[in-house]
Amino acid sequence: MAAATMDRAWTASALEARVVRYADLKPCLNAFIDTRTPGSSAKENFTIIGPGVSENPDQHVHIAEAHGFNIGGARQPPGCTNSQHSHDTAEVFVVHTGRWRFDFGEHGDDAQIHAGPGDVVSFPTKAFRGFRNVGGETGFLWSVLGGDDPGRVTWAPQVFAMAKDYGLVLLENGALVDTAAGQTVPAGVAPMPVTDRSTIAGLRMMRPEDEDEVLARAPVAALPGETLVIGDGGELPAAEGFTLTRLTLDGDDRSAEISRAVAEVVFVQTGAVAVITPAATLMLGAGDTMTVPAGTPRAYSSEGDATLFVVRGV
Repeated sequence: MAAATMDRAWTASALEARVVRYADLKPCLNAFIDTRTPGSSAKENFTIIGPGVSENPDQHVHIAEAHGFNIGGARQPPGCTNSQHSHDTAEVFVVHTGRWRFDFGEHGDDAQIHAGPGDVVSFPTKAFRGFRNVGGETGFLWSVLGGDDPGRVTWAPQVFAMAKDYGLVLLENGALVDTAAGQTVPAGVAPMPVTDRSTIAGLRMMRPEDEDEVLARAPVAALPGETLVIGDGGELPAAEGFTLTRLTLDGDDRSAEISRAVAEVVFVQTGAVAVITPAATLMLGAGDTMTVPAGTPRAYSSEGDATLFVVRGV
């Protein structure tokens, strides 16, 4: 990916096409097997960069270009739950809005942590987790998944039983079939086996005392500059394939101009940010995502206080 982007002369319109604005996000309302489970039916899933882990082939992908990691999002109203599941690659959430509870274990009762705007939650691989909007407003989680192909979701056994009651069948090839809508299981394709006890026994059991490994709180008063959140020497352990940095700008502040040979994706947590390149200056607002071409000089500035999160390939 890096070589392809570095050899290209970027225009202002081409750079704008690499911006996914929060207002333009296209959700999938039935991305996963638990989409009709009471308490989970109102969640929205987004694939911003890369294919993500959606089980619905109709999920809209905003930017398909391979980066070595995936960017996505989840938006849920108060009380809405994402069921217990596990991933084979890293999963990181930046809490953009809302108050959230993250539940660990097959039934969500091994450990729980709470997080709010600006907090970062990084899940270990192969560990059951779920999450619930426990606040009073609709909340949005911006996510990073490791790898170009982050694999499939491993669901807790009870999720399969609840899905069957509402006409949804997950196939062993990872596709979701909606029998309530008249779809049928294709010939020669078996349903996904219910997660067995030996698989569950091989997953990590999280404990309340593991919170420091999982959660990085937003600073009360961050100083201008970069803070490594995920990576060697960061606030949280390194994740395979990417780093995550918090960049804080104050009024009239501008970061140093840099050019990198790896993918760099920026997400605006708060404030308004100018992305300054030789071809154009693009303005980003809170909730917007941009992938900056590898090899393109860039700097970030803001007329007021702003916080960005920056994901870089390694």
